[in-house]
Amino acid sequence: MHLPLSRAIAPHLHLLDEVGSTNAELVARASSGEAQDFTVVVTTNQTAGRGRLDRVWVAPPERTIAVSVLLSLPDLPLEKVGWMPLLAGLAMTRAVASLVDPPRVSLKWPNDVQVDGLKVSGLLTELLVSPRAVVIGAGLNLTMTAEELPTPAATSLTLVGADATDIVDRALAAYLGELRQLSDAYRGSGFDPEAGLRDQVVRVCGTIGQQVRVELPDGSMLRGVAEGIDSVGRLLVRDDSGVQPVAAGDVTHLRYE
Repeated sequence: MHLPLSRAIAPHLHLLDEVGSTNAELVARASSGEAQDFTVVVTTNQTAGRGRLDRVWVAPPERTIAVSVLLSLPDLPLEKVGWMPLLAGLAMTRAVASLVDPPRVSLKWPNDVQVDGLKVSGLLTELLVSPRAVVIGAGLNLTMTAEELPTPAATSLTLVGADATDIVDRALAAYLGELRQLSDAYRGSGFDPEAGLRDQVVRVCGTIGQQVRVELPDGSMLRGVAEGIDSVGRLLVRDDSGVQPVAAGDVTHLRYE
């Protein structure tokens, strides 16, 4: 694959036939000084991918893409890091919407992309302290059949009507283009989510307004209504005791149970 559309957006793109984890590969390159801003590592055969909460992410070869992007952000305040998964999720949501007709795509907080409530993409963001940078990893189901899907709650681009022609390059280019535009705008705003990023995320976030169950990192459960996203990217959930900000957790939309 030559990926001309994608390479036009990201000249420092490394296409690997197979890799354990694109995130781990890119973190290693960044740590050794071999990667610069918007370096991209991509494969259609990731053998040891990780999702959120250290879940294993495995898919049949050639049916998905795994892509990791390095964003060099030396001036990013730590309190604004929470917006990076949402920014990446917004980019993937827009990319998927551009490939599906009609678009029925939403972002499940913080970084799962769904079509008609079924997961088509998941993202994982890692912060590097030295040099200060963020590695954004994403997995996108391209041409998986219904029999190949890992769960009934998943789908693929072709299953929801996307054209399979040159799907790797078209999907990757759509995502990279959105990610570059959004990350450049966020940097240009001085990392101020109120300069447009929060409103854009809220508009596509299908979690807001839902009855949700949140499994928190300490193992406890929170149930309530997701009412919004605060200034640092936390999900605001109203339960019987008031509004609870959630910085991290596994969210279930209860209407899909």
